[in-house]
Amino acid sequence: MEHIERESMEFDVVIVGAGPAGLSAAIKLRQLAIQHDLPDLTVCVVEKGSEVGAHILSGAVLEPRALNELFPNWKEEGAPLNVPVTQDKTYFLTSDQKHQEAPHWVVPKTMHNEGNYVVSLGNVVRWLGEKAEELEVAVFPGFAASEILYHTDGTVKGIQTGDMGVGKDGQPTGNFTPGYELHAKYTIFAEGCRGHLGKRLISQFDLDKNADPQHYGIGIKELWEVDPSLHQEGLVMHGAGWPLSETGSSGGWWLYHGENNQISLGMIVDLAYKNPHMYPFMEMQRFKTHPLIKQYLEGGKRISYGARAVVKGGLNSLPKLTFAGGALIGDDAGFLNFAKIKGSHTAMKSGMLCAEAIFEAIKEGVAQGGEVSIARVTEGEDHFMKEPLAYSKKFEQSWLKEELFQTRNFGPAMHKFGQYGGGAFNFIDQNVFRIPFTLHDLTPDFSALDTVDVTNFKPNYPKPDGKLTFDRLSSVFISNTVHEENQPSHLKLTDAHIPVNVNLPKWDEPAQRYCPAGVYEIVEEAGQKHFQINAANCVHCKTCDIKDPSQNITWVTPEGGGGPNYPNM
Repeated sequence: MEHIERESMEFDVVIVGAGPAGLSAAIKLRQLAIQHDLPDLTVCVVEKGSEVGAHILSGAVLEPRALNELFPNWKEEGAPLNVPVTQDKTYFLTSDQKHQEAPHWVVPKTMHNEGNYVVSLGNVVRWLGEKAEELEVAVFPGFAASEILYHTDGTVKGIQTGDMGVGKDGQPTGNFTPGYELHAKYTIFAEGCRGHLGKRLISQFDLDKNADPQHYGIGIKELWEVDPSLHQEGLVMHGAGWPLSETGSSGGWWLYHGENNQISLGMIVDLAYKNPHMYPFMEMQRFKTHPLIKQYLEGGKRISYGARAVVKGGLNSLPKLTFAGGALIGDDAGFLNFAKIKGSHTAMKSGMLCAEAIFEAIKEGVAQGGEVSIARVTEGEDHFMKEPLAYSKKFEQSWLKEELFQTRNFGPAMHKFGQYGGGAFNFIDQNVFRIPFTLHDLTPDFSALDTVDVTNFKPNYPKPDGKLTFDRLSSVFISNTVHEENQPSHLKLTDAHIPVNVNLPKWDEPAQRYCPAGVYEIVEEAGQKHFQINAANCVHCKTCDIKDPSQNITWVTPEGGGGPNYPNM
């Protein structure tokens, strides 16, 4: 398209992503501004989902540690933490019919859930959004941050929101509306796991040069409404073993009894899996047929479905957190504590620490003669520190760093020693004494896949019955996923020939299986095979961007407001 004149808006801080991290940062900034007599400090949050919470997907059991700091009176203020954990059980599924329950003392202490709450993280985030707006944060849902803007000196200037009304041919339609430029003193990126702008920033500023490769899982979740007689509010169940054990894959499952006779259940499959025939979505469906799980679902109704990649490299894989003009927080950096199977409290704390550092930088700049609420005015630019370095220092001195340090070996141990050996290592590390050295896992997830000539075992995936087990398309339907049909595909191929010419013969094109939404297909027409991308099905999980063994797929944001619309996931 030709050069487009764009309107711009200026803020002190722009935050990309209205998840736990982004909203906590926004709230903390405004709290500090009010407390320290800088009430004109302006904060904007942009969110690609149609509403705050629309793209939020998590188990979830919430540890309220960070929430206690952000809102000490959260109970009185109506935070939707209504179901305290009452029972905490861990199982190993030894076959498709049998299981063993682990004694509580054997389970690593990091996985204990006393004092935690079964929640809908989507509803917690909606509540945080309301609190942010009460503090006069400008929250813009339905606006996707599509580009990073830079000053001439290379520092980050802000972001550009995506154009609306661009046709599949890349040309403006009659409904074309150009995106806005949002300029700021500091821009905080809180897009969640494998954020497409965060990924660019890590590359642009070489932020991961001293970090291990990041590691990921794919989380697949269903929400069920079950028979009240089978429901045990506050019961939390975790487990591992079958069916993933059949393919030598690692991962685990959860089943949480929440409020209103609803059960959240799902599976996280480690994206370092080797078997190219393994099909994470169908592993999740098989898991539900185990008698331990099936007993709670019989007579119930599946009411929602979703999937999202999970970042789980931990402390060893954290990139440098800051750059000139901004910072990474939450899962854009990778703060999830996988040993706890929790990332919400860590994401929130990272946002709060970043907010403290940026507020101090703005306050100092104002004290030296800069102006608040006028971003990057020429006469004031030199008054504001370009890079909020204090964020990294605050992290080093925080309970967040301490928590991640204590669990730094969890993931590498599971990768190196397997389910049993890794479990034993982590039991000793978490329950007996701290292992004094650090394990490292330097193999990126995408390179772990064996070729088809190495792996002959193909799991047997029975046809879904439509009652307990389902197919992907009916699942995507209840995720309420919607995209404007006439827009360019947001799933970009570096080389359109690689899927058929390379990935198909070497790995039987694994995108057909690792995608939990049926986006990718190998279609044969007139004797020729071609790679078909059904971009409208995409639930924004980012698995393709992570697991493609040729690293040929890049996920970029579609039009704002597109994607899933999760009700209370």
